[in-house]
Amino acid sequence: MEQFIHEISLYAQRTGRTPSTVIQKAGVSGGKWRKWESGESSPTLNTVDRLRKYMAENPPPDDVPEGAAA
Repeated sequence: MEQFIHEISLYAQRTGRTPSTVIQKAGVSGGKWRKWESGESSPTLNTVDRLRKYMAENPPPDDVPEGAAA
């Protein structure tokens, strides 16, 4: 579960969104994020698959190479 939370957090950071917005974009209630993060509940495997599919189909923008003009 910690790895999954980390994946979403990293993706959210790289896309400039909050984790709850990321899961909403994937069709999951944004309120679930707090419960997952606090350990009050866990996503189903179907939900995990849906979120990973969403993130794969909507990759974050490529990082600007170090030293490149922005």
